[in-house]
Amino acid sequence: MPIAAVRATPLNLPVTVSTASGKTKSTSLSLCLVDIELDDGRVGTGMTAITEEEVIGSIVNDIASHALVGLDPLAHEQIWERLYWLLTPRGQSGYASHAIAAIDLALWDLKGQLLGQPVWRLLGGARQEVPVYATFGFAFFDREELAAAAKSWVERGFKRLKMTVGHHGLQRRDEPRPLNELIAEDVRRIQAVREAVGPDVQIYIDANCSLDYMHALSLAQRVEDFGISFFEEPVTQNDIPNLTKLRAKTRIPLAAGQNEGLASRFRDLLVAQAVDVVQPNACITGGYTQCQKIAGLAAAFNTQFANGGAWPHHNMHLHAGLANGSLVEYHSVAVECCKLVFDGLPEPSQGMLALPQTPGLGFTPNRERIAELAERPGSRGVGKA
Repeated sequence: MPIAAVRATPLNLPVTVSTASGKTKSTSLSLCLVDIELDDGRVGTGMTAITEEEVIGSIVNDIASHALVGLDPLAHEQIWERLYWLLTPRGQSGYASHAIAAIDLALWDLKGQLLGQPVWRLLGGARQEVPVYATFGFAFFDREELAAAAKSWVERGFKRLKMTVGHHGLQRRDEPRPLNELIAEDVRRIQAVREAVGPDVQIYIDANCSLDYMHALSLAQRVEDFGISFFEEPVTQNDIPNLTKLRAKTRIPLAAGQNEGLASRFRDLLVAQAVDVVQPNACITGGYTQCQKIAGLAAAFNTQFANGGAWPHHNMHLHAGLANGSLVEYHSVAVECCKLVFDGLPEPSQGMLALPQTPGLGFTPNRERIAELAERPGSRGVGKA
C-alpha cells in the first residue's frame, strides 16, 4: 500500500474569544494541514502551525510530495531521513521542520489506521490520560479581564494556567513600546491573576522569545514571589548563553524549545544546563519521529519533557505514549481553531485529557468545513494569537 498522493491545505482561521463579562475578542491563527493518501484510498492527516502556512503548503505540494509518492508509509524513519536531506541539507531548520512535522504526523495517523491502534499506544502506551495546562492569558485581555478569565478557567477544573508576557516587545520596538514599561505592566497582570486564583493554582508565563536578557531577568526577579511554575521562552532566539545566565539568577524554572527544529538544539540546551523543561512540539519539531529522540535526550539528562506551543490533540499522543511524558498545553485559541477543522476532539476534565482508543489520531478532519474555510476570503495569510 504505497503512498499515492500528498496534499497540503494552508488555512488562516478566525477565532472569537469570550471574556468573563460576555464581551468578545477577535483574533486568528494559521495552520497547514497535510493529507497523505495511500493507493487503497486511506488517508492520514497531519498539521503544523505558528508559521507562514502558505510557505509550508508550497514546500509540501511542490517539493516534498514528489519525493514521497511510491514509498512505504510505515517506513517513517526512512522517510524522515529522506525529507531531512531534501529540505535541510546543511542543518538549517525553519520552514523545513514544520513541513516534516506535518508529514510525519500524517504518516503516524496512517500507521495507527493500518495497525488498528491509537498513535499513543504505538509510541509506547505509557498512560491513558495526560495532565493539561490552560493557556488563557493573552495580550488582548486587559488586567481586569485577565483576572476574571483566570477565575473562570479555575472554575472549569483547571489548576494550571499560562499567560503571555513581553507581548512581542522586541519585534515591535519601532512603535515604540519601551520594554521596561511592558514588563512593569506584566508584573501587575501576573499579580492580578495570582490574587484572583489564590495560592494553590499553578501559574506559568510565556514571553514567546520577545525579551532580551536584561528585561527577562528583571521580570523574573520581580515576579518570583508570585510562585511561577516556569518561565517559557524568556529570551529572544532561545539564546543558550543568555538562558544559562538567567537560570543561574532566578528561582523560576525556565522552559524552551517549542519552535526549535532539530534535536541538536535540544542537545545544546541540555548540555549547557540552560533550561529546566524542554518543550519540543510534535507539530513543529519534526513530528513524533524526532520528538521521541528529544524525549530520550531529556530522560538521559533527567530534565522534564513537556509540551509548549499548543496543539494539544496531537501532542497528547506523544506525552501519553512516552514514559517521561508530562504536561500538555491546552491553548484556548488553538483549540478553537482545531474545533473548526476536526471532529471528535476529546475534551479535558478536571485538568486531565483522556486519550482516544480509536486507530490513528482518533479524530478526523471535517472535509466539508475545511473546503469552506479554504475558500473564505482572507483565509490565507498569517495570523497569530
